[in-house]
Amino acid sequence: MPDEKAPLKTDEHMIKTFLFDLGDVLLFFSHEKMCRQMGALCGRSGEEVRQLFIETKRHLAFERGEMSESEFHTWFLQESGAEVPLDKLRRAAADIFTLNSTMGAVLKELKERGHRLVLFSNTNITHIQYVREQYHVLDRFDELVLSYEVGVLKPEDGMFESALERIECAPEECFYTDDVADYVTRGRFHGLQADVFTTTESFLQQMSERGISLSTPVFHRSSW
Repeated sequence: MPDEKAPLKTDEHMIKTFLFDLGDVLLFFSHEKMCRQMGALCGRSGEEVRQLFIETKRHLAFERGEMSESEFHTWFLQESGAEVPLDKLRRAAADIFTLNSTMGAVLKELKERGHRLVLFSNTNITHIQYVREQYHVLDRFDELVLSYEVGVLKPEDGMFESALERIECAPEECFYTDDVADYVTRGRFHGLQADVFTTTESFLQQMSERGISLSTPVFHRSSW
């Protein structure tokens, strides 16, 4: 199947489901802050933690579900040589998010119009639990497709196959938005309508091009 951009639709009813990435779409996040905070727990620099956790791709094992939160904690204690309680490590690793507040009203309006909303994220259990405790963003969604539960990461086919099982419509009736262009390309390969997310304004323009005119002003801040 070609991975060319799917043709634009002019009828709102042609899009039944929206597939949303989480990081840098609905929530901004910072790996730099995570590494700095984890380093502060054990007397290491943020760069040292980045080398241990990010550069070794250990974080990807966590996001694939190959490592439990308990195993992540044990790994951190062994690598750092420090005694750090799990709750402090959780906080340091997960207190890295900031709401993209303009997207709250977008989700609310799409939901009120009867669209199905599915979250589609490479993430780990620590981050999701923190997001669930601190924000209401997950409450808008009908389904969550999370890498650590599926056991694979975007752009692997297994993640997209899991998403296709949850959207409850034909692939061409689903719009997928993600800030990573390679993931969007793979989504198109699987038959989804898809565009790269850059800003809320650009998302609204992508909707307008598909015949979906949202009344959401981008300065709206109170719909989460």
